[in-house]
Amino acid sequence: MQAEINSHDAEAPTLPPLPYLPSIPLQRAVPTQPVAIADMANLFGVTHRTLHFYEEKRLLHAGRIGAMRVYGPQQVRIMALVTLCREAGMAIAQIQDLFAELEDARSQQDADAILRAALAARKRELVSSESLIRRQMQQVNELLDHGGPVRDELNGNAAHPPLLSVFERECLGLMSEGYSPIRIGGATGRGIDEVLATEAAIIRKFGSTNRFQAVAKAVLLGIIEN
Repeated sequence: MQAEINSHDAEAPTLPPLPYLPSIPLQRAVPTQPVAIADMANLFGVTHRTLHFYEEKRLLHAGRIGAMRVYGPQQVRIMALVTLCREAGMAIAQIQDLFAELEDARSQQDADAILRAALAARKRELVSSESLIRRQMQQVNELLDHGGPVRDELNGNAAHPPLLSVFERECLGLMSEGYSPIRIGGATGRGIDEVLATEAAIIRKFGSTNRFQAVAKAVLLGIIEN
């Protein structure tokens, strides 16, 4: 007889049920039986830490079969939705807001409309930032074309390369290849919060205002190759 599926943490509040989930393309069939955390991680190419993080943010909920941590079929579908939103660049807070709206969906059409509205809002964010990205790219190109050493804005002396940790160097290299924070987290097995904090530290150490300036200065200082 199959073991009973229990809440994975008796102290943790049960997540509100989502009566309807938006229709989204799935790369593979959803398992009909609960899957272990290792299988869940393999399905979506994430780490156990990422799944724990989503549970902490009350986006996912794990059960247990005996001592084994498992996710039911609906949780697999929810993880597919979270993954889609993260790949679209939506922040965790935005996904939490989306889920809060989905709690009130009264039909499949409602759920689909809620997701479309969230994606449309994300599209507007991307469009509004397009001009900013173009200006930043122009600034980076000007720095790269200049070819000289980075100068300290206060005294005109050649800047010294900042001290970077091993992970900061790894993160900087991926930033130079155009990796987004989400992709950096997937490539390094680090949580998105840790990646964002590391990027912020890199930007600060280079005296920059954004990741593009930090990468450009790293190139000029010879820390990474052009």
